[in-house]
Amino acid sequence: MAEAATFVLDACAVIAFIQAEPGAEVVKDLLINPEENRCIVHAVNAMEISVDLRRRGAARSAEALEQLLEGIGIHVEESLPHSLWQAAAELKARIRRISMADCVALATADPYGATLVTSDHHEFDPIVEEGGHRILFIR
Repeated sequence: MAEAATFVLDACAVIAFIQAEPGAEVVKDLLINPEENRCIVHAVNAMEISVDLRRRGAARSAEALEQLLEGIGIHVEESLPHSLWQAAAELKARIRRISMADCVALATADPYGATLVTSDHHEFDPIVEEGGHRILFIR
């Protein structure tokens, strides 16, 4: 049996799925078969999801959000080891026009050889142009 592909979802990808926005089907296709696809969101990005839901009036406790994410097949990565925050800081220093949370998502993906799943062309198009990272745009 082949090893599952790993995908790291940024906040906008998860929000698109939860809110049934354009691109939700791409995320759904990743989540539908957990034997083939392992989906991860870093806790920093989960904070962004929580903020978005609260602003939409759909506030959830941290525990309820984590249960929701785990229930739809997204593992929340809570660790922030030295190597991860250093990699995120390097990305932020080099690219500048990218949010720190998106740097954390990309730095989470890299050690797994994972594909980052996003809709943020504004932030990730420059990274695609420089190469070296796997990025899947949902729209």
